[in-house]
Amino acid sequence: MFKRDWDRRTCAKRGHTTYAPTEPELASRLHASTALGDAWRCLRCGDFALGAPHGSGPADEAPLVPRGKALRDLFILRFLAVERVLRGLLIIVVAWAVWKFSNSQDAVHRVFDENLTVFRPVTDHFHWDLEHAPIVETIRKTFDFKKSTLLIVAGALIAYAVIEIVEAVGLWLNKRWAEYLTVVATAAFLPLEGYELSHHVSALKICTLVLNIAAVLWIMLSKRLFGLRGGVVAFEAERHSASLLEVEQAAGTVPSPGQGAHARA
Repeated sequence: MFKRDWDRRTCAKRGHTTYAPTEPELASRLHASTALGDAWRCLRCGDFALGAPHGSGPADEAPLVPRGKALRDLFILRFLAVERVLRGLLIIVVAWAVWKFSNSQDAVHRVFDENLTVFRPVTDHFHWDLEHAPIVETIRKTFDFKKSTLLIVAGALIAYAVIEIVEAVGLWLNKRWAEYLTVVATAAFLPLEGYELSHHVSALKICTLVLNIAAVLWIMLSKRLFGLRGGVVAFEAERHSASLLEVEQAAGTVPSPGQGAHARA
């Protein structure tokens, strides 16, 4: 069965990340001399890349490069970030529409009633009571809202959109505070989404609810939030152990210099 190699796939797109530790024994295991020049082992994919290292210093100061499971987790977080920013932009559009509507309720009401008469011959033919249709009644209720109420709604929508966009930025940058914010903000709206679903079922609402529940559970468990699975101590230990440099230092394994030597562009 084909298994995607996220490490090499990322290096192919972004390039290798190499590091020369000051510890001689460890440096010798990460360095290889070839006919084309010096090569250093990539901290992400493990292949040797020709050229000078991107950084150097003590081993414990080496950059923590996302690889393996951490790299896959980062991909999922960035998928959620894109979904959040798109949702935030959509909410801003809705807030703008509510604000515009608050400034011209009477005019919109007249246009709605005038255009509603166009559909009456069709609805009468099918014996459908257009005047008391749920969607028509819902729209007409909004015409009775005070302008101040609509402005409050528009402001609340803007605040919600800002939270979504802040979540998106934090998730894209792989910030732990953004993971907490995403879990709290998303979980807070789950009861409302369930309430809406109980009144009107749609494929979009079901998919949104399932995605949000899955996102909350996945982030809490995989990122060890709120003390789960050892909390932040276990999370940081796992993140540091994912560094190939530390794995090399602990295990002392020596890969063959011929294993996928790639020239750096």
